[in-house]
Amino acid sequence: MHYAGVDGRIVFPIVTIALAGLAWLVSLGTDALGNHVGPGLTGVLQSTLGNLPELFVVIFALKAGEVVVAQTSILGSLFANALLVLGLVIVVGARASKDGTMRFSARLPNDTATLLLLTSFLIVLLGLSVTTDDHASKHKVEISAAGAVVLLGVYFTWLYSYIRADARQTEDPLERAPGEAPPLSLRTAIVLLAVAGAGAAFVSDWFIAALTPAIDALHLSKAFAGLVIVAIAGNAVENAAGISLAHKGKMDDAISVVKNSVAQVAAFLFPVLVLISLLFPQHLTFVLAPVYIGALLITAIAVWQVTGDGEATVPEGAALVGIFLMLAFLTFYE
Repeated sequence: MHYAGVDGRIVFPIVTIALAGLAWLVSLGTDALGNHVGPGLTGVLQSTLGNLPELFVVIFALKAGEVVVAQTSILGSLFANALLVLGLVIVVGARASKDGTMRFSARLPNDTATLLLLTSFLIVLLGLSVTTDDHASKHKVEISAAGAVVLLGVYFTWLYSYIRADARQTEDPLERAPGEAPPLSLRTAIVLLAVAGAGAAFVSDWFIAALTPAIDALHLSKAFAGLVIVAIAGNAVENAAGISLAHKGKMDDAISVVKNSVAQVAAFLFPVLVLISLLFPQHLTFVLAPVYIGALLITAIAVWQVTGDGEATVPEGAALVGIFLMLAFLTFYE
């Protein structure tokens, strides 16, 4: 449809579904790979490879000069995981618990909140600098690049510690119920992930090409497209996997899938894309509109408050979903 010159308004919904389908394919391959590596590494791979669609969407958006789409796509992934997906996981997990309270290990949620607050600190710092028009604001690209390197350093320090701690706690091989994971060999799983990754690159390019005519026809803002549509399609893995695990009563696994993704978007994906954008004429920075700075701070505080004690209830999950919906309504009118 893309190469035949079909109207972007027709291609857009198809390519959005394709993004979600590729996210599912990545999840399938990662789950199969989990039969051959440890659970800690599996969780990290699930989040890293699950973010491939967002990575390519942002790269092609920057290549096309669509900085708003690129920035809101990253933010959308962050908000969708930390609010929408986490909220739904908590609602399902709490309802599946006998006493109506979802319980899980508090270490990963607290670590994720720390990484989210660290990223927020850099964003608030740059936002204040640009708003007051001080001398440092003229060097926002350089400050963003330096901040990205610092964030990546902290992220890899956390990642190393997390994987080592997980390995010490796991003495036995990962046990899976019959039929729970696809019976794929290591070679097949790697090939599947390679195909899905290549597919994500092509589909992301087509998505950006179909985006402008589609949002013009539907009278949607680019912010809404990036923050809501791209975010939900690209995070189909976390939606499906997290909710399914919570429904089965695997609370720690459910929280791990979502929280790993939040940590990666905040302290890995965003900084990496800031550095990659230096190769393009239009640079991605950590400078955000004031409304998104406020939303990010509230998100970081809400995530810490809801999950920091290792317990969560249905109303708390509903509150996180509500925050995301209010943010989506705002971007609809941007």
